[in-house]
Amino acid sequence: MLKYTVAAIALAAASALPAFAQDAMVSAKCDEASMMKMQADMDAMTDPAMKEKKEMASKEMMMAKDSMKAKKMDDCKMHMEKAMKSMSHM
Repeated sequence: MLKYTVAAIALAAASALPAFAQDAMVSAKCDEASMMKMQADMDAMTDPAMKEKKEMASKEMMMAKDSMKAKKMDDCKMHMEKAMKSMSHM
């Protein structure tokens, strides 16, 4: 019985992740299209309870953009992944 309860909780938690977070966790790309999608996803976060997570994701996105401009793609990807992780823990 406990196994089924744990499995149900895990399934519910996985299905509760926003679609953009599930898609984004597959692969972080450091390109203009990915940056625009991530920004749109962050702009869609309107719940005041998520303000801190949105701010953290925004900071990581700023660092990702700076890294991309400096052609530091590994750093850019790292910051994109951190931004996605911040957004997925909602």
